[in-house]
This record gives sequence, structure tokens and C-alpha cells, in this order.
Amino acid sequence: MIARCTLAALIALTTAQTPARANQPSPDLGQSIAADQPLTTGRAELSTGHVDLGPRYVDNRWTLLIHDGTQAQPVWRNPDETVLRVSDTALQTVPDDPEYAFLGVDAGERVYVVPQVQHPDVVWLGWNTQDPRVMQSIDRGVTLTLLGVHGPGTLTTYLQPGNFAAPQPLWRSTEPKTQPFWVEVNTHTHANWVFTAPGVYLIAVQVSADLINGETVSATRTLRFAVGDATSTDEAHAATADIPVPAGQASPVGDRTEAAEPVGDPVTLRIGLVALAALLATGLVLLLLRGRGARRQAEREGRTSGGDR
Repeated sequence: MIARCTLAALIALTTAQTPARANQPSPDLGQSIAADQPLTTGRAELSTGHVDLGPRYVDNRWTLLIHDGTQAQPVWRNPDETVLRVSDTALQTVPDDPEYAFLGVDAGERVYVVPQVQHPDVVWLGWNTQDPRVMQSIDRGVTLTLLGVHGPGTLTTYLQPGNFAAPQPLWRSTEPKTQPFWVEVNTHTHANWVFTAPGVYLIAVQVSADLINGETVSATRTLRFAVGDATSTDEAHAATADIPVPAGQASPVGDRTEAAEPVGDPVTLRIGLVALAALLATGLVLLLLRGRGARRQAEREGRTSGGDR
């Protein structure tokens, strides 16, 4: 019965390419993120506690980072330097129920589950769109897209509403195409992440958004998972893979930002536009005054010339 509750209603992802919506945060997920939370450097392994994926600006460029809330003072981390550890504590048994046939795993087999509801001994992974500058700059929200997965098993990410509604599958690594879902601004959500085998997983994720200034930004990062107690953290840090990416998508190598230029602060951009408009208006006034002065000079010269005759 416990396994049934933990794995409740895992279903196959539909083939539609319209982004799903994942903007229903649970009532107990309230949080705020300070603008000055630092970006820390250096390798890290996160095995328990609260962790989110989230967009942020670094040196005026849009990117996807890991928000580490496992300590008293939250920090942001680079996905390339961070391994998310899924320990054997996360193992759950697949029940003998046709609802779970889509997993491709026989009933009674064990899978690793990072749960939607926090378990004190398992990393608690979700996402947020709550960085203050991100909230000021994006139009309505962001799109998170799974580009590909490299690992010894499969990955499924899904939401389970608490009102007896059907589960909401978001990502399945067995699907050959990109899988986007929509996240509104100022959202904080956690989901279930199911891995079918131990080992190192590299997961390519893209975050994109339309900005209020009319620009579109997009960045691609690779998440690193060490699934199972026996999986080496060093192996996860060192792992590389050519993750197949559908046509038209960026290759997930390091931090790829597809915005053509650095994206400025929206307030700064507005001030700059106002200043430019004022400069243009001043120039136009000067041109008009200069034109009037030239016409008056010509009229005076004409009258003087006529008087001489």
C-alpha cells in the first residue's frame, strides 16, 4: 500500500508538443529568494534537503542554476559542479498494477524515487522562478524543456495532484522528442523523479522565456545525478556524453545561452530608452532652430541686396 501511494498513478507521457503547465505549487511550498544570494563555486554533492532548478542572471546573462537550500544560508550552484545524489533510501517497489506498465519495469522490481513530498533522507528536487531579477524581466513565465537523458536506465518526472486528479507526466526519457512544460513567474514546485537503474545520469535541460522588453532568452545546462549508494560521485563529476538533441535545439555543452547579446536590467533598459528619446528630441529642436536661423539670415541678405540696387 505504501508503494502504491508513493508511485501513485505514474502514466505514459502524451505525445503533444504543446508545453504542459506545471504552475500549481503546493500550499506548503511558500518561499522567497533574496536578490543577493551568492553563486558559490566548487564541486558539491547534494544528497538530502531542499534543492531547486531555477533561471537566474549571471554577469547579465540568462542561465539555469541549482538553488541549494540544504543549509541555513541558501546559495546558487553551477550544474556542471554539482552532483545530485539519489541514495538507496529512495528505493521503492513497483506494485503489481497495470497503471505502472508504462514504466517498462516488472512488478516487484525496485526503482529510485525522488518524491514530490519531502523525505528527510532523500534529496528533494523541484524548480522555481523566484529570483527577483528573473521575476522583473520575464513576461509571464518560462518553459523548461527536457532535451535528452544519458544513463543506464530511464527517467520519468511527473506531478501528482493531491485532489484525486490524474497525475501530470512532464518528462519521460523514452520519448524521442523534446518535452517542454510551462512554469509561471513566481512559482515554486516539486515533482516525482523516477530512475529505473543505479548509475550516472546526465540530463540536458533548457530554460527559455520571453522578456518584457521583447527579447527571447534561452539557456541549456546538463544536470548530473549519481543514483544508488554504489555510484561514484567522482564518476558523476567526470562523466561526459553526446546527448542526442532534436533538430533546432542547442547542444547541451556547458552553459549555452542563445540570447544574442547580454540582457540588461529592465529598469536600466527603460531609463536608457527614455534618455535616447530625450536626446533625439533635443537634436530635432536644434535642427529646427538652425533651419529658422538660416531662413532669417537669407531674408536679411535678400533685403540688403535689394536696397543696394
